[in-house]
Amino acid sequence: MNPIMTTTAFELAGYRTIKSLGVIKGIIVRSRSIVGNIGAGFQALVGGNITLYTKLCERTRKDAFELMLKHAGEVGANAVIGVRYDATEVAAGITEVLCYGTAVVVKK
Repeated sequence: MNPIMTTTAFELAGYRTIKSLGVIKGIIVRSRSIVGNIGAGFQALVGGNITLYTKLCERTRKDAFELMLKHAGEVGANAVIGVRYDATEVAAGITEVLCYGTAVVVKK
């Protein structure tokens, strides 16, 4: 599925929703490595953006988004509306990132 056919809005501009296929999701559960924690600790001492965690978060969100798109394709959608992210700490240092939305079929 084309990532361009996604939106946080509840309609895709220039398209008409023909069919709603329900909620779809992509879930990733990640942990921080001990090496990453040590490196991030050093960055935290200096202050500012902790790039090791920023990269980990961006990669995790991207992976969850791609899984959501895969799920949308599996149910026959050509677009996803109402895209959202959620994150939950499952255990110390282990986080679940959920990307979800409504799978739809749209027409120009």
